[in-house]
Amino acid sequence: MADQNQASENETTAEGKASKARRHVGLVTSDKMDKTRVVLIQRLVQHPLYKKYVRRDKKLYVHDEKNESGAGDRIEVEEVTRPLSKLKRYRLVRIVERAK
Repeated sequence: MADQNQASENETTAEGKASKARRHVGLVTSDKMDKTRVVLIQRLVQHPLYKKYVRRDKKLYVHDEKNESGAGDRIEVEEVTRPLSKLKRYRLVRIVERAK
């Protein structure tokens, strides 16, 4: 059982190396910069006292090497090991859903 969990956690990247970087799926809110996208990540967190679920938002700056995503697209991003610029800490993995 532990081997199955370990195998699913260690997905291989394009280079063939195992990746344990955190991945998130978010919505592209801005594509006005060259090779950079602003992505909105929304998650639900349970309030510690009232037990109600509260929506938490986070804006990430994502590196998009080929400028392939656009505003309104839902994309998957991955945390990189070192900063790419002052604000960019994530890179585009794949486009989950194109904007309509």
